[in-house]
Amino acid sequence: MTTDSPVDVIIVGSGAGGGAAAYRLARAGLRVLVLEKGGPLPRDGSTLDVDRVVVGREFQSREPWRDGRRRIIVPEEHFNLGGKTKWYGAALLRLAPAEFEADTLHDCIGWPITRAELDPYYAEAESLLGVRVFPCEPALNRILRRVSGHDRSWSAAGLPMALDPRILSNPWEAAHFDGFASVAGLKADAETSLIKRVSAMSNVRIETDAEVVALRPRVGDPHRIGGVQLADGRVLTANAVFLAAGALHSPRLLASYLATSGLTDAIAGARWIGRRLKLHRLTAVIALSPGRKTDLLRKTLILTHPNFPHSTVQPLGFDAAVIASQIPRTVPRWIAAGIAGRAYGFFLQTEDGSHPDNRVVNAPRNADWTGTLDYDVARMPATVVEHQRFVAAFRRSLMRAGYLSVGKSMPITGTAHACGTLAAGVDSAESVVDGLGRVHGLRSLYVVDGSVLPRSSRVNPSLTIYAWSLRVAERYAGSGPDGG
Repeated sequence: MTTDSPVDVIIVGSGAGGGAAAYRLARAGLRVLVLEKGGPLPRDGSTLDVDRVVVGREFQSREPWRDGRRRIIVPEEHFNLGGKTKWYGAALLRLAPAEFEADTLHDCIGWPITRAELDPYYAEAESLLGVRVFPCEPALNRILRRVSGHDRSWSAAGLPMALDPRILSNPWEAAHFDGFASVAGLKADAETSLIKRVSAMSNVRIETDAEVVALRPRVGDPHRIGGVQLADGRVLTANAVFLAAGALHSPRLLASYLATSGLTDAIAGARWIGRRLKLHRLTAVIALSPGRKTDLLRKTLILTHPNFPHSTVQPLGFDAAVIASQIPRTVPRWIAAGIAGRAYGFFLQTEDGSHPDNRVVNAPRNADWTGTLDYDVARMPATVVEHQRFVAAFRRSLMRAGYLSVGKSMPITGTAHACGTLAAGVDSAESVVDGLGRVHGLRSLYVVDGSVLPRSSRVNPSLTIYAWSLRVAERYAGSGPDGG
């Protein structure tokens, strides 16, 4: 497709949602243009370098934001081909059927569809991404055997991972996939597993370093989206636009469009745009014991406990070098290395509620910051209570099993699991997007990123984003040239 060719669909973003939509729409024969704000990642090994990735945060966004107290913060966002999926930990789990329903005691709203409606797309995403379960390694098995020996309520299951089995023969990649971008292509992501499958097709065009700054209407009809405007001034048109810019960025594009087109008061669900931000309540726990830990892959099991229905424990796929990088620099490096070699990391997460005051807001025009990320977990007391008790229970089990532990809560800047800011729902006055991904009150605008998720559940959201996007794109492709 040449640069001046007309397109049927513009996709804004190339992460899980954008990649899945591009794959499905292109294979349906539609002319697709994918616009990615960042560029392709280098393949020189730098994306596996602990100092460059973890310490220097070389590949993260530098965009300044403000928090709810107007302090400058820098969210941990990634702008590159493949989006956050290049960096995610590759754990791809389905939400449980009950997690599609409202949970008023935990302040969670329900989905407009059931789990059964998403199951075929979950299965397709798992196949495309090569999801599999790996054997539990000796050190982790020993920890969990001791933990469950003191509290048999802990239950472990295999953790579905989007990793090529050949990673077990590549120790460097196996020790650096969680939070790092694979060079050898051993971690499945939106670029390698979806976009590359269609990138050579004549009906597909991919532009990187192409920042979308505004949505544009169809001429004469502000209720119908007709294209986008880029930061370089270009205006590109299409029959439909699929937003896949992420839960911090898609709502800002939509809010700006409604404000400039004078439609804010005309769209019943406009008041929910940017609200109900969900991040998960996250705590990293490092378990320490005298013996050195030699497991390679590490991230192979997920733990649950019946007393904490919204929470899970996953091992971190971090080796000693990564753990050592998190120990304060005031500690001599040889001591840090000795401690890290005897450490095992765990990631404890609890689903947060959907509080309307947790939100993303655009910055004023000409501001030197991007927007406001106003999130306070104290607004959700049920989340706070369960997570505190969950962390305490796990650390208590570790202590009884002979492991000292330290815990660190993830700050507001940790936006890897951000979702909910354009939540899908049946009632157009109480949600932003319908069950087919269409924005209520607008034509030709669809949302296929994590912002649509009404619930994040107790597991990582990536697989659900892939599946939702495959479903939305399939329905659009089968609904006629204008997509409804």
